[in-house]
Amino acid sequence: MRRSIATVCLSGTLEDKLAAAAGAGFDGVEIFENDLLACPLAPEEIAARCADLGLAVELYQPFRDFEAVPEDLHRRNLRRAAHKFALARRLGADTVLVCSSVAPEAVDDDALAAEQLRALGELAAEHGVRVAYEALAWGKHVRTWERSAELVLRADHPAVGLCLDSFHVLSRGGDIAGIAEFPAEKLFFLQLADAPHMRMDVLQWSRHHRLFPGQGAFDLAGFTSRVLAAGYEGPLSLEVFNDVFRQAPPGRAAVDAMRSLIVLEEACVRRAPAAVDTAAARRFAEPPPPAPAPEGVAFVELTVDAEAGTEVARTLAATGFAHIGQHRSKPVELWQQGDARVLLNATGSSRAAIGAFAVETGDPEGAARRATALLAPALPRTRGAAEADLTSVAAPDGTAVFFCRTGAADGWLGDFILSGSPGPDRTGITAIDHLGLAQPFDAFDEATLFYRSLFGLAPEHDAELAAPFGLVRSRAVTDPRRRLRLLLDGTVLRRGSWAPAVPDPQHVVFATGDIFRTARALRERGAPVLDVPANYYDDLDARLALDPGQLAALREHNVFYDRDGDAEYFHLCTPILGSRVFFEFVQRSPGYHGYGTANTPVRMAAHRAAHSCARG
Repeated sequence: MRRSIATVCLSGTLEDKLAAAAGAGFDGVEIFENDLLACPLAPEEIAARCADLGLAVELYQPFRDFEAVPEDLHRRNLRRAAHKFALARRLGADTVLVCSSVAPEAVDDDALAAEQLRALGELAAEHGVRVAYEALAWGKHVRTWERSAELVLRADHPAVGLCLDSFHVLSRGGDIAGIAEFPAEKLFFLQLADAPHMRMDVLQWSRHHRLFPGQGAFDLAGFTSRVLAAGYEGPLSLEVFNDVFRQAPPGRAAVDAMRSLIVLEEACVRRAPAAVDTAAARRFAEPPPPAPAPEGVAFVELTVDAEAGTEVARTLAATGFAHIGQHRSKPVELWQQGDARVLLNATGSSRAAIGAFAVETGDPEGAARRATALLAPALPRTRGAAEADLTSVAAPDGTAVFFCRTGAADGWLGDFILSGSPGPDRTGITAIDHLGLAQPFDAFDEATLFYRSLFGLAPEHDAELAAPFGLVRSRAVTDPRRRLRLLLDGTVLRRGSWAPAVPDPQHVVFATGDIFRTARALRERGAPVLDVPANYYDDLDARLALDPGQLAALREHNVFYDRDGDAEYFHLCTPILGSRVFFEFVQRSPGYHGYGTANTPVRMAAHRAAHSCARG
């Protein structure tokens, strides 16, 4: 099945966009009119450029405000259409997208609309092109796919067919069941876009907030499966209007787009044969290897300079970790408590950051093959002759992600000269509960798709928080068994002096079975703990009427609290270590699957206060 992308999805000149689409492996493009108008190349030269790059011009778009208008305007529209059809042929396109009208002159008259669409089909046929008619979700009279389908059938011309756009259909909450029954010969084109659920004007939603498949909340696999079940044989084409994507480097955005189509195709195949017939499923490319079930975080690696390394090591020791090994060939220390492992890599150029983490899986080789199939960039790695052959790929923010099986005979622990053992249970820490990975604003949705696709994770607990220095987006992604939990946070880029003292903080979150035992042990061992304002506990008392003894213990030990029904969540934090990393300790009761996100603004303010004092 051909894969296509609209040039409107990408930034740059038309030449930049075509090169990016070809570089990412797309088979074709939709050429957007604005891109053509700004291009110095003649249409024939653009067609030649596409051919040289191996790209088919699948569609020229858009042609607007045509149907159901007075006769004099209809004649002018036909003249306008003749020019566009001739232009499409010069580009090498055989299909032109026609959007349902938003013109003030358009009337609510299906008979007239169908008659004029038939006339448009006659003209299109003379030029050797087809008309793909699309219902805009904000069209003046035609807003649903059902009504556009009725007009296409009523026009009854072989050159007039239907364009189905997932955003226009799903944003209106339309019933998609009937799509599978629509005549295949009348399905001319399919455009795909995801989006978050938003309560806003649908035009603004469409123009600024579309996403690539897998980055939003739409059931694109269900939608696409029904189109394929109807017998659609054209390309899967992305049409995504997004302010971030249209400012990002086009090559990177195109790879993200291609990854989204690979994952969508995989999801459609999984639905077969219920929604996709066997013939349609065979048209897809070979799907990537299935995502191996993650078993948790095997280790997290902090890159540190000399000053931060001393501070982090001291904090790890105070929180009960033991330094149990040294890497054979690199300046990397292994620290462990329970099943929680932290590596300190002294090659860091920043004071402290999460440079890498490893996902525990029973099939690291399969995970690596899947990552390659999903276009995740492999990272070069030097290793000694006796060291484990670990594969790592780069996440969108640059974090290295490893795949490993810790207990294997040739596992990564063999890379370390062990000088000790984790020793006794000192502070109650048992494992890594989750990782908090701050994302650049322009990589947030890309990171969502990256982690979802590599490990079969699903998003949950989306939130937007009014933090001290502006809006913070938060999204958790996890597997069905909740063995691997990642918390993604993103903020809008801040410039100038009025900015957080700790931009984009990252955190490693350790699980404990008894938060108050851990808190007492941390105090006794001299571990630094973040001070929480008294106002926070006064508000907890007012909102939740906690047991006075429990509230007093929370105050005493600077423990945050959250509750979901009867399920509870306790967490406390260290101050910032180095420049942007902190540790967090959490206790979950059964049934609590969140992350205490509501407490984030208070925690951020407390971190700023503590960091400012430390620097002052």
